[in-house]
Parts: sequence; C-alpha cells; structure tokens
Amino acid sequence: MRYLQESPCKKKPVVLLFAVLAVLLFGNRSARAQSTDNDGCSNATLTGDYASTISGKIFLPSGITVEREGIAMTHFDGAGNFTQVDFVLSSPNAAPPPGSAPVDPITGFHTQETGTYAVYADCTGTFTIHFPPLTTSTGGSIPGAIIVVKFVLSDGGRSIHTVVVSLTPPGAPGPVPALIRSEGRKLQPVLQPVRES
Repeated sequence: MRYLQESPCKKKPVVLLFAVLAVLLFGNRSARAQSTDNDGCSNATLTGDYASTISGKIFLPSGITVEREGIAMTHFDGAGNFTQVDFVLSSPNAAPPPGSAPVDPITGFHTQETGTYAVYADCTGTFTIHFPPLTTSTGGSIPGAIIVVKFVLSDGGRSIHTVVVSLTPPGAPGPVPALIRSEGRKLQPVLQPVRES
C-alpha cells in the first residue's frame, strides 16, 4: 500500500504564516506588558550611596574615539535629586579639557556634580547629570558637561545598570555620540568591630 506524503515545500509557507501571525499577535503584548508592569519601584527605591564603575567610548566630531574608564560615588535622595563625585580617566589621544573642574583636595575626585532622576514602576528610569562649569586658565567659565542616562534597577534597588543616551561635552553646542555604561551597587553600612571589655 502506498501512502501519499505532503511535500515539505508545501508545509513551509503554512508554518511561516503561523509563525508571523504568532509574533504579530503575541509579540506586542510583551512590549505592552513591560511598559505597564508595576514592580513597585519609585524614586524612593533609589536612595542612598551607590558606588559605580564607568566604561565606554566617546566619538568626537574630529573622528577621534576617546576611551573612558572611571568610578563614581552617587548619593540619591529618594525624591528625584542626586549629587555625585567621580574620577574618570581618558585614553592618551584625548585633548585636555578646556578648563579645570572643581576637585576635592583630599580625594582628587571631581565634585559638585548634581542632577535629577525619575524611577518608573517597572524599575526602569532616567537621570541627567549636570557637571559644574569649568574654569579656564584666564579665569573665564565654560558650561559643564550634561549627560543623560537610562537605567534599570535590580536586586530590590540595590543595583543600578546604566547606559548613556546623550553626552554634551563641556562648552559644546550639542551632544556627541557615545557608548558608555556603568554598573553600580548600593553601599551597605560598614560594620565596626565590637570591642570586648
């Protein structure tokens, strides 16, 4: 007895059609679900001191790519404001900054960095860092850098993962392309050793 087999070539368009329909019907649901997801996060979730490592590249209009590596300590107030100090190094091909930034005389970290942030219910968010003006060698002032960042919180708000979405260098008319990310972790209280009497 001979059995008729359907050609595999005829099955492929039908399978492909069902796959496309499944993506169209169910694919958008997951995107909508994330934007309306409520994981209970708010500005209050991001509060306290966070130590971060920073890494990435800045692509200057001159065609030069500058690599950046650094560390930062950021204090989030739980109400949408923050202050930060950082110490960031640039690759040797970077031009010197057009002026000097405020520096802590003891630690050598750049200071007076401030900003605002917003945490959404799904534990995503955004913040903007405003760097202080730079002082030129002649005593003039140049507007400081402005950096806009997108982030996600994890581990109940104890970890922050970021990417830079806009970087305007000091005194520049607008943003330049950049690929910079950071990973931060909330500081835990330092336990002091107990002295026995």
